[in-house]
Amino acid sequence: MRGFLKGLLAVVLGFIVGSAVNMGLILLGAELVPPPAGVDTSTPEGLKAAMPLLQPRHFLFPFLAHALGTFAGALVATFAVGRVKRMPSLLIGLLFLMGGIASCFMLPAPRWFEVLDVVLAYLPFAGLGYLLARKRSPVGSA
Repeated sequence: MRGFLKGLLAVVLGFIVGSAVNMGLILLGAELVPPPAGVDTSTPEGLKAAMPLLQPRHFLFPFLAHALGTFAGALVATFAVGRVKRMPSLLIGLLFLMGGIASCFMLPAPRWFEVLDVVLAYLPFAGLGYLLARKRSPVGSA
């Protein structure tokens, strides 16, 4: 039971950290690559209306936010659980993947972005976070 609770807390902590990284990069991206003039992306309706006007450069930070948010969440979850178990990082990847798939239905993003995002941003970066955290493991730890 103790192992389950530790894993659950690791996933919750990883999800919180990953979500914070995701939101931070989304906000940074809006500052560094502003939307076209006259476009309001502060509401879901405004974002839907703006999608046809956005250029590929506007999708760079959303991709980075999804990938690096998942990476950070998986890294933190792996460190929190003791760097041996893969399940917390996999759950982080799956949680963020479900959010990415849901956003494909909610926002009319270009198909190329949706495919790139769903295929490359979530599970690969969760795996990378796990591998990097595991490599940082001290010798002899289990």
